[in-house]
Amino acid sequence: MQNKGIVKLFALLFGLVSIYQLSFTFKANQIEDAAKKAAVAKYDETVDGYQDLRAEAEVRYLDSLKTEKVQVGENEFEPIEVYNLLGVSQYTYTEVENNAMKLGLDLKGGINAIIQISVKDILKGLSNNSKDPVFNKALAEAEELQKDAQESYLESFFRAFDAIKGDTKLASPDIFANRNLRDDIKPEMSDSEVQSILERKIDESIVSAFEVLRNRIDGFGVSSPNIQRLGNSGRILIELPGARDKKRVVDIITKTAQLQFWDTYKAEELLPYVFQVNQALVEAAKEDESDEEVTEVAEVEQDSTTSTIDELTGQIETDTTNVANVNPLGIQFPGGGPVIANFLAKDKEKVLTALNDPKNRALLPAEMRYAKFVWGKQDKDSEYSALYAIKSNREGEPELSGAVITDARQDYDELSRPAVSMQMNPKGAREWQEITKKANQENGYIAIVLDDIVYSAPSVRNQPEGIAGGRSQISGSFTLNEAVDLANVLRAGKLPASAEIIQADEVGPSLGQEAIDSGMKSFIIALAFVLLWMVFYYGKAGLAADIALLLNILLIFGVLASLGAVLTLPGIAGIVLTIGISVDANVLIFERIREELAKGKSQKESIKDGFSNALSSILDANITTGLTALILFVFGTGPIKGFATTLIIGILTSLFTAIFITRLLIDWWVNRGGTLDFATGMTKGLFKNVNIDFLKKRKIAYVISGALILASLGSLATTGLDQGIDFVGGRTYQVRFDQPVSTEEITSVLNDPNVFNSAEVKTIGSANELKISTKYRVEDNSVEADTEIQTMLFEALKPYLPTGMTYEEFDNGSGEAKIGKMLSSKVSPTIADDIKKSSFWAVLGSLVVVFLYILFRFKRWQFSLGAVAAVFHDVLIVLGIFSLTWKFMPFSMEIDQAFIAAILTVIGYSLNDTVVVFDRIREFLNEHTSWNLGKTINASLNSTLSRTLNTSVTTLVVLLAMFIFGAESLRGLLFALIVGVVVGTYSSMFIATPLMYDTAKKGDAAESLKKKVKEEDEE
Repeated sequence: MQNKGIVKLFALLFGLVSIYQLSFTFKANQIEDAAKKAAVAKYDETVDGYQDLRAEAEVRYLDSLKTEKVQVGENEFEPIEVYNLLGVSQYTYTEVENNAMKLGLDLKGGINAIIQISVKDILKGLSNNSKDPVFNKALAEAEELQKDAQESYLESFFRAFDAIKGDTKLASPDIFANRNLRDDIKPEMSDSEVQSILERKIDESIVSAFEVLRNRIDGFGVSSPNIQRLGNSGRILIELPGARDKKRVVDIITKTAQLQFWDTYKAEELLPYVFQVNQALVEAAKEDESDEEVTEVAEVEQDSTTSTIDELTGQIETDTTNVANVNPLGIQFPGGGPVIANFLAKDKEKVLTALNDPKNRALLPAEMRYAKFVWGKQDKDSEYSALYAIKSNREGEPELSGAVITDARQDYDELSRPAVSMQMNPKGAREWQEITKKANQENGYIAIVLDDIVYSAPSVRNQPEGIAGGRSQISGSFTLNEAVDLANVLRAGKLPASAEIIQADEVGPSLGQEAIDSGMKSFIIALAFVLLWMVFYYGKAGLAADIALLLNILLIFGVLASLGAVLTLPGIAGIVLTIGISVDANVLIFERIREELAKGKSQKESIKDGFSNALSSILDANITTGLTALILFVFGTGPIKGFATTLIIGILTSLFTAIFITRLLIDWWVNRGGTLDFATGMTKGLFKNVNIDFLKKRKIAYVISGALILASLGSLATTGLDQGIDFVGGRTYQVRFDQPVSTEEITSVLNDPNVFNSAEVKTIGSANELKISTKYRVEDNSVEADTEIQTMLFEALKPYLPTGMTYEEFDNGSGEAKIGKMLSSKVSPTIADDIKKSSFWAVLGSLVVVFLYILFRFKRWQFSLGAVAAVFHDVLIVLGIFSLTWKFMPFSMEIDQAFIAAILTVIGYSLNDTVVVFDRIREFLNEHTSWNLGKTINASLNSTLSRTLNTSVTTLVVLLAMFIFGAESLRGLLFALIVGVVVGTYSSMFIATPLMYDTAKKGDAAESLKKKVKEEDEE
């Protein structure tokens, strides 16, 4: 081999850089372990809320090290300078953490969400909230089109508008040619011109939303957050490994941050109206009870407020059995100052509906007709909510908006409670001074409203000239985290439109640790088998392959760490699978060397020719697998993209180590005078004299395959597949109990009309762990719906959970007992439809790309047809087996994105096998020109049999190790891969090659094929 020095240099540098990069990971893990131990030591399980306290203590511990210097590669934490592998270096914990390998949600726990920015809201804003009926009808119809369309909302809007516009133009002054867009859109513009401007404006708004969210997430405090736009759909992916407080994350993400300052009414001004409405409801109820009696509702005079309050309060206190009759609004107690009254939180919707009823609002004095009722921020430990009334106007515009805020930070009020201080720009400061001056004169209150919630309503006293300087403060019953988050949201700015979570995954930290443990166990077992097998089969040469394989693994992890790629559970599966298929290149090389030795060539010449002759097959096999992995990377998201990433990196590093490192080691051994047989006593001569007539058996194979395909198609048409929520939408929860439970019993409980009415329950691994899926309120993506449904789940499962378990303990599911909710996922029907279609195109795209590549490499359509037909055969049989068996298999066989990853991997593996055989056929066609086509093909299949079985056995054992010892969540994916490897090995010998033969066996076609191959080789 030429340029050995360069190869050695590159190998050394790559190895050192990988070790250096991974040293950050080891150090970060060491520090984080110390933080966990310190938190556990501080709060034992006897302390109330110990889980949350430990999490907070852990964060504080790590925050304290953010700017401290730490050693890279040392055993203990010491803030001093030390020598590391590449010289004298010193790093802060922040730098160590940033350079460490990033773990995905399924390994570290955390929250993953896809956010939909409302393009409809942006369009309404650009139109200045147009009331044009054509425009608003087009918006509504675009929403309907979106349920089945694969286009963006904007494209659906354009389509809907064109269908109903008549003489109306987008550039109408009542729509987009308004004062807000006068510099961009002129009334004389055509619809197509306006469309291009709107596309740009929408994109600018999405970019703005992306930046706002990125700034909010950066201040959230999790390590290695990931945020990225998904095409031009207005969707944004957010991954927060390590995040545990789902409500806090949702608040950070979905708050539009519409901050407003309003003058408020006082309790004595609006409380009479509240009692008038209450009395009207009492009278209306009396009317309903008696059809004969008609009672007129008497207006409550303003001066009778006090007696009415006293009378009602007395009735409520003395007649608790008849509260609904005298107090239908559910007034708990009157307020004071800016608080009109207090109500039970559960009655908020009912109260607002009654107070805003046009019939009731007619009772308001004329000067109060624009009064707007809003709720105050509810205390976490209180069941009551305070009602405020703000002095709105016809346009609904506040006296001052949050657009004037230039900075916000967490602070403390005069009582040392967490608060948020804000600074305004000069214009805002002047307006703020006028507002506070007026409030001081009227002894009034100013409500600070964020997203239609009053956070505080301070009074202004002893400020005759108003508050100068533009500083203000929001105080209230904040926790420290809430104050930090609110300041972060205000500082980052408001979203240009509402944001809705359309897909979400939440993984508990304990489940993530279990995934790491099981992943490492399967990794070690699979690696040990492959290392031993290579030595058993190839002797001393196998040791060279093992060293190359170990370097390959080091490089994979090193590259992942240096690129900042996120390691996921499917990513670990990709690495372990790489172990199985990475030896394929060495097997190809060693088998070719054995063939050259059998021809009587010298050892050095055999090694040289073996590496040279195997190169074409190695490249073709890895390129086809790499193409399918690349398509998976393009179409996949989250963990699936992680799977594709590790597979692509594994293919590249495998090529380098197998071709160059193995060659270096073998040449070094031979040049020292050593001998290599590339076999052991037990494997020498194995498969040497095999002479199977594969083509003669092809008709039997056609019958067997035909029967399997018919059975698969029949089952797919009748039974179908167990589609996961990725494809149908819904919510899924993985719940662990402290003892085995009956799936039938739990299903019966959850299918009760008073619970979900429809739910699927499956066992996950052991009998005490269930996967629960439901489509209950599948169209509702609100946070309130998520909380309500999970609460209903907890209440329904309470009899089967440990006595005394609280909802918070169930929700965390991460205590020492690890009981409760371990994982939750949500997918809206819209995105489920998108996932299904993108998965279809991913599979179809991989087949087209591979067909074209094989056509390019082999120049004959017969080869492409045989390869693609075999792939179709493999995919159909895998789908059929899943359809036939999913109802009784003891593990989940849901069809989801992970399954699509498995199908694409099966495609790659099947093609890998087929291409190796086709390469040998092409070689034999050129070498044995006197042989007929049938003899050439049979000889080719027999000569590659050792390689085919070797690769299949190692890959299968690796997959079985992962299937038996790996994570439960990967069982379905691994089962698909196991079936795919078996079927793919069979199809390369009995489907792909025979089909190629049958389409080229006619005399002229066969001779033409042989002649073409010979001409290409001569070129």
